[in-house]
Parts: sequence; C-alpha cells; structure tokens
Amino acid sequence: MGGPRIVSLLPSTTEIACALGFRDALVGRSHECDHPEGVAALPVLTEAKLDATAPSRAIDDRVKQLVADGLSVYRVDAEKLRALAPDVILTQTQCEVCAASLADVEAALADWTGARPTVVSLEPATLGDVWEDFARVATALGAPERGRALAAEATGRVTALGERAAAAAAQGGRPRVACLEWIDPLMAAGNWMPELVSLAGGESLFGIPGAHSPWLDWSELVAADPGVLLVMPCGFDLTRTRAELAPLVERQGFAALRAVRDGRTYLADGNAFFNRPGPRLVESLEILCEVLHPEAFGSGHEGRGWTALG
Repeated sequence: MGGPRIVSLLPSTTEIACALGFRDALVGRSHECDHPEGVAALPVLTEAKLDATAPSRAIDDRVKQLVADGLSVYRVDAEKLRALAPDVILTQTQCEVCAASLADVEAALADWTGARPTVVSLEPATLGDVWEDFARVATALGAPERGRALAAEATGRVTALGERAAAAAAQGGRPRVACLEWIDPLMAAGNWMPELVSLAGGESLFGIPGAHSPWLDWSELVAADPGVLLVMPCGFDLTRTRAELAPLVERQGFAALRAVRDGRTYLADGNAFFNRPGPRLVESLEILCEVLHPEAFGSGHEGRGWTALG
C-alpha cells in the first residue's frame, strides 16, 4: 500500500507493520525477522555478537559477559541504515538480550546530519501494552485507524477464546502450568505469559503478569510439581527446542514430575509464538487452549506451534 520508508529492527514490529498493511513500505529488517513470507528478502541491518547455534548455557554465558562489560548484544549497520534512508525506524526498549535496542539505534544515528528518521521504540509488558503498540506504530506510520482496527480484532479474538477456555475449565478444571522460557539455566515465562495461561483456563505457577521473566531454581519447579509443563525457549523453534532438552530431561527428578508422568509435557515454538509481542500472540493463546483443553479445542496447531514431549 506504500507509505513512509520503514526499517524494522524487531521481528514483532515487522509483523505489526505488515498486519497494518505496510509490507510494501518496509525497506530493511533485523537478522531475525522471518515472518510473514517474503520479508526475508529485505536488506538485513543487524547481527548478534554471539553464536546463536551454541548450546543454551553457552548463549547465556556470552550474553551475561557482554552485558557485564557494558556492551550491546547486537550490532546495527549504520552505513547500510543511512543508505536506506528510512522515514521511520521501529525498535524496542524492552529487552537488551532479545533484539537491537533503542540505544543501538541511537548509536547508529549518532553521526547523521539533516533530517533524522522517527524512531518508535516499544516496551510492552502486558497484553494490553501489545494492543496499544499496534496503535502507536500505526499512528507513527500515519494510519491510526488501522491500529485501532487491528487491536480491536485481536482483543475480540482473545475474548472469545477466553470465554471458551473458561467454559472448558469449568468442566475439567484449571491445570497448574509451568512455562519455561529458557532451559539452561532455567527461566520461567513472565510479561504477558501469565495472562495468556489464565485466559487459556490454566493457573500460571511462575512469573508475574507485566514483570520480566524470572530465573527459576530446579528445586522450585520440583516443589511446585506442575500438572502441565510447557517448554518454549525464546528464539527457538520446535526442532531447536527438542535438540536443547538434555539439560532439562536429564535432571534428577524430571521423570517424577506430575506433568511428565501424566504425559502433559509439551514443546512449543517460542520463536514464532509466545515471545513475539505482536499479532501472533492470539495464535499463542490458541496453542495454549489446545494444550490445556484438547477436548474442547482440538489440535489444529500441533506439529507447527506445539508438540508433545513424546
């Protein structure tokens, strides 16, 4: 549909811009932007200062080292960014570990002269923040009505799913759910995840709505003994998640967890869903509903968004 020249340095903002109808206005992306189909052809403007193929523990160690040294985890190609001459840059302030941050963008723009692009930096912590970000991005792109429409569509779908899940929970109970956002070391899921679990008819055992994801001691997980265990590492798809499971499944006491004994341990695509604060959080809720209440929701996302541990 055309519009301002947009650079998106975050997978979720790329998805938001496309959902708002600005796919053709995107001129650059981050190295992690891979959805919707076709955006991978855009010029890449960021890279990570770590080996993303390394084991979970090695990635965590490298990130902590960079942060302790006061260094960014990502690089922004300032020269390529200038050549693309964007009118709007979409980035984030929420997590310096997850993607290029506002500070990275400001550093890349430091030597610019003349007109500078508008920088929109998002920092969502709750579902409500995500829906408001639809409006923020749309307003920056000159189409506020599209943001309101996208937010209304998302909230409508979420409300309908929540009502169905509540009815299912009234019949079969609300399972106690532990969501793991990192495997080695253990991290529980925070921010909007406890909200999603509650909407899906479950009881979230760890993480506080709107608060950053907390580190989790193995003894805490054993003591909680969840009825459902969902493993959804940030940035990992299903294949990568399964490949990283050894530090979890080989822990003493893992096989004795109620969720494991009852066959209610699941892997989920934390890269495409759950950890991207954008339009696909609605699908993330659908996945949770299928996992927690299969009798009411079926398994439409199985194999693509989630799979049983097996």
